[in-house]
Amino acid sequence: MALKSTIFKAHLAIADIDHGYYADHQLTLARHPSETDERMMVRLAALALQAHELQDTCGGDGQLAFGAGLSDPDDPDVSLTDFTGRKRLWIEVGQPEDKPLAKACSRADAVLVYAFHHAAEVWWRGIEGKLARLDRLQVWRIPAEQSQALAQLAERSMQLQATVQDGALTLSSERGSVHLEPLRWK
Repeated sequence: MALKSTIFKAHLAIADIDHGYYADHQLTLARHPSETDERMMVRLAALALQAHELQDTCGGDGQLAFGAGLSDPDDPDVSLTDFTGRKRLWIEVGQPEDKPLAKACSRADAVLVYAFHHAAEVWWRGIEGKLARLDRLQVWRIPAEQSQALAQLAERSMQLQATVQDGALTLSSERGSVHLEPLRWK
């Protein structure tokens, strides 16, 4: 019998000072049995960092959602789709391969990768040349100690506050606060 995903609920209050975006999001995250709390929380942080695109790119007329994640490699971890069905934003977390990223760039207006984990630098050195030609792609690095700290905020039912200022994200809950400063690689 296959293991089922674990369901997490999150109330995420976003105050994105950089982009003038202030909104509450009721989110459901399905954590695949092989996914760690760290990866799941990086998906949530990526959504918080890019939520302003819902207003900036789609004028509020779109859907910002989690994809199937590890259950479907052809589905983004987070996406922004406008009401015409066009993928405006495709977000992957981790260290994806170059071919799926090239395919994503052909299917979405913008593709972002949020790399994390201690092996991210090794991954980047090996793949950087293959990704150079992808104009729609941005690659961001979240330092390992910051992504690991995110895992400590994971609960089945979460009340989170996200503040984005000067390109950094502070994610807070009753369990504590984590400050992320993503570094742009591409």
